[in-house]
Amino acid sequence: MTFLPSTGGNVPLDRRSVARRRLQQKGDLYPSGGWWKLRWHEDQIGSDGQFKRGWSKSVTIGPAEGPGALTKKEAQRLAWDNFLSRLDHNNRTPQSVMTVREYVERRFLLDQVVYLKKAGREHYTSQLPFVLDGIPNQKGKRGGKTRFKDGEERPVIGRKFGIGDMRLRDVGRENVQQLIGTMRLRGYSTQSMKHVKTVVSAIYTHAEQGGCFAGTNPARFVKLPEMTRATAHALTFAQVAALLQLLPRVPRLMAFMAVMTSMNIAEICGLRWKRINLTADLIMMDDELLPVGMAGVREQYYKSEWGSVKAKARRRYVPLPGWVIQELGELRQRKQWTEPEDPVFAGESGKPLCENAIVQRYLKPAGQKLGIPWLAWHDLRRTFATLADQEKLSIGERKELMGHGRAEMTLQYTHVPTERASEVLERLSEKLVAAAKLKPGTVKVIPIKTAVGND
Repeated sequence: MTFLPSTGGNVPLDRRSVARRRLQQKGDLYPSGGWWKLRWHEDQIGSDGQFKRGWSKSVTIGPAEGPGALTKKEAQRLAWDNFLSRLDHNNRTPQSVMTVREYVERRFLLDQVVYLKKAGREHYTSQLPFVLDGIPNQKGKRGGKTRFKDGEERPVIGRKFGIGDMRLRDVGRENVQQLIGTMRLRGYSTQSMKHVKTVVSAIYTHAEQGGCFAGTNPARFVKLPEMTRATAHALTFAQVAALLQLLPRVPRLMAFMAVMTSMNIAEICGLRWKRINLTADLIMMDDELLPVGMAGVREQYYKSEWGSVKAKARRRYVPLPGWVIQELGELRQRKQWTEPEDPVFAGESGKPLCENAIVQRYLKPAGQKLGIPWLAWHDLRRTFATLADQEKLSIGERKELMGHGRAEMTLQYTHVPTERASEVLERLSEKLVAAAKLKPGTVKVIPIKTAVGND
C-alpha cells in the first residue's frame, strides 16, 4: 500500500484519497499577450478511445497589463470562481469530455430516442438541429448544405450558438440562455423556445443517469418569455349538429364518436373490430372481458404508425351510444376489412384512414361553411368535455371517459360552462341525432355467432 507523509503519521492512499486529490484543482495561471490565461489538467479521450490526462485549452481570465489590469491574486480568485470551482463535479465523470454532439449520436439517440413513439422521434429530429447546430440566421430556414458548381458543399443558411461542438462539462446555463435569447430575437414562439430548453434538459438528464455528467443541468435555470397560448375552441351543440349534416357517412361517424365518446382521432383510427362489442353478451378482448356496447381503447394509429395509447390512463372502456352501435353494425356488413384485426375505419388498402386527409377534405371545408375555420379533430374532443359538463357529468366521470390521469387536465378541456343539463350521454346522443336529422339510433345487435372474439 502506498502512503503519503503528513504531520499526523502515515495516511493510506486509497482510491477515495486519489479522487479527493484530483479534485483539488489548482490550475496553471500565467500571463500571455497582456492577458491572464488559465489551463488545468483534465481527462481526455484519445484517438484510440482511451482516457488520458492532459492540459485543457487555455481560457482568458482578464487583463494582465494596462488599464484595469488584475493582480495575480485577483486573477486567481476569478479563475477559481468562474472555472476551477466548477470542475470538481465533472472530474468524477471523465466521459463528460465528449462533445454534446458525440454524446447525442453515441448514447442519447440509441438509448432514449429510438424507443419513443413516432411523434416523439420526430420531435427530437426537428429540435436537435437547434440545440446542436444553433439558431438559423433566418427564421423558418433549416439550413443544410447545397452542392455548388465547383463540386463543393457549403452551408446555405448559417446557424449560431449551437452547443453541439462543446464538451458536456463545458456547457453552462449562459450557453442555453444564449440559444433561447437568439430564438426570441429571430421571432420564434415561446413554445418553440420551450421545446429547445426541454431537449437540452433531456440530454443532460440522460447523461447524468448514465454517469457521463455530474453537476447542475444547464437548462435548469434558463428563463423563458411568458407563454401566450392560442385560443382553445369547442363547438356548441348547434354547431355539432350542423357539422354532422355536412359530412359524408364515414367521416360523420368518426366525428360523432370524437364528440360523444371522448376518443381522440389517433384512438379512433387505431380502433380494431375485435375491440368493439356490438353483441348482446360479454366478449373476450385481448384476454379480458369487454362489456356490452363498449369499445376498448388499447391502441392508436398516429402518423401512419401503430402504437400503444399515449398514457396508462388512456387504456379505458368507452360506452358507445346507440346510434354509433347501429352505424358500426351496418359498417361491419361491408365486403372486406371486417376481420377482428382489421381497423374499423379502413381505407382501400386496409390501413386506417388518414386523419389529416379527412381534415383537409371534409372538416375544413365544413368548418368554412359554418364560420369555424379553425375546426380540427382536437376541437371535437374538447367539445365532448364541454357538452359533458353541460350535461352535469361529474369531473370524476369525465376524467375516466377522457382517459386523463389528473382531474386538472380534464378541466383544461371544459369551456363555456352552462346550466343546461341532461341526465346521461345517451340522451345527449339522441338529441344530437335528432338535431342533425340523422337516422334514428335503434340499436341493431350483431348475432353472437359473428361477434368479435367469439367462435
